[in-house]
Amino acid sequence: MSSNYDYAKKILQQIWDSYQIIKNLKDQPGDLNTVKKELLKINGFFNVMVKKLEPDNFQSRDVLELKPKIQNFLNNYYFVQEIDTMSSLYSDDKDRLKNMRLKIMEAFQDKRLIGKIEELLQEL
Repeated sequence: MSSNYDYAKKILQQIWDSYQIIKNLKDQPGDLNTVKKELLKINGFFNVMVKKLEPDNFQSRDVLELKPKIQNFLNNYYFVQEIDTMSSLYSDDKDRLKNMRLKIMEAFQDKRLIGKIEELLQEL
């Protein structure tokens, strides 16, 4: 059973790493492409986690509590279309880049999603 937990931890670590990349950007020209790339990775990993986070695979309530948080993010926050629109118009505007990045960081705070991921990385 621990292989499921190891697998989940590896995916959560990749999500955390991508989140940290976005969080630590300095809002420079070209950062929008990095944000888009990392968000697409995160969305892919979230889709995998939603399929894997089932009671048959995990007995820990802490791990299973992550699923509705991820589903909330996937259902309510999809920034790729906004990034595509923004990149053609404002890719060099530092203020708009910063605003977009902060909105993304705010989305990860919704329902304590990123906090739960950080917790689980320490526990697993």
